[in-house]
Amino acid sequence: MTTRSLPAVFFLCLTLSLISLRSLAQTSTPTAIPPYKLSVFAKAPAGLSAPDSIAVLGDHVFVGYGDNHAPDGSDGLNSQVVEYRMDGTLVHIYTVPGHSDGLKVDPVTHKLWALQNEDANANLVIINPESRGQTHYKFGPTLHGGGYDDIVFRGCEVFISASNPANNPNTGPAIVKAHLEDHTVEVEPVLQGDASAVDVRTDASVRLNLLDPDSMTLDVLGNIVLDSQADQELIVLTHPGTASQRVLRLPLSFRSGAGETRVETDDTAFATSSEGFILFADKGLNTVYRLRKKAFAPGAAYTAADGGPFVGSVDMTSGIITPIVKGLSGPGGLVFVDTSRGAHVNDSDLRECNNSMDAR
Repeated sequence: MTTRSLPAVFFLCLTLSLISLRSLAQTSTPTAIPPYKLSVFAKAPAGLSAPDSIAVLGDHVFVGYGDNHAPDGSDGLNSQVVEYRMDGTLVHIYTVPGHSDGLKVDPVTHKLWALQNEDANANLVIINPESRGQTHYKFGPTLHGGGYDDIVFRGCEVFISASNPANNPNTGPAIVKAHLEDHTVEVEPVLQGDASAVDVRTDASVRLNLLDPDSMTLDVLGNIVLDSQADQELIVLTHPGTASQRVLRLPLSFRSGAGETRVETDDTAFATSSEGFILFADKGLNTVYRLRKKAFAPGAAYTAADGGPFVGSVDMTSGIITPIVKGLSGPGGLVFVDTSRGAHVNDSDLRECNNSMDAR
């Protein structure tokens, strides 16, 4: 029998313990903090991976799978957008050119806008879920040097985040307003990457340097909320594209044993009623999850903190995120699905947009 010195035995035990902990972390099961309840909405179809952006149209859900392709499309590969029913059963798989990223449903036309290649060489595919037809659009040279990441429909206007800027400081646009012309997406700047802003936490006037404009959404008041991901902050844009436009900055953090820690987030969504649930995707676990509770606080903000990694609720005054779902790998796409009777769009508003934007 071979004997070992005490230090050797100690370090062997320590090494085995670390391996066990690492294995445990890799196989940990996502869990939600009560009263939230977590369930699996859908696993990635065979051959697909890295689910991210999520869009909802009626009782159908669309999920973009990035498949870990090059975010600038340089590998020449395609990605897939998968259509599900609300019970998680697969309906159809759409193929789009490049790395799938931003997905949003146009409330005017009920068509799906899919953005690809957020780092460079971006393209837009508009999908008609009824006919399953696709129309492809290209972008001209970008003013910021990168690609385009996400979309927001606000009234009759379309806004897109300008991602992966080429310069630091970023003096190019971080958000643009877009319209379609033939098969081209024409854009004009709305928010510059180095715009002046007011810090929500301190009330101080600050100069932005948005180096990672990423996901976008609308809050319940109709303000654009941009996630500048690597900058670990949300940017709130009121009255976008008008003379009354105002820019607010909200640094993001969470509380841990080490105190308050800054954290990177991806998609953020707001509860538009007390009735509904959250869908979110985890790229590392290749799974889309459903998060429920009996009653949500209308207007409450939720985010996928990929820097955690966890999903949590956001205090829009302090920027502090409280974890709700832990044990995740790479949370990204996140939406709130409103199941209340008041979730329907006003038809008169849609007719007005149709009359004013024939290009859409």
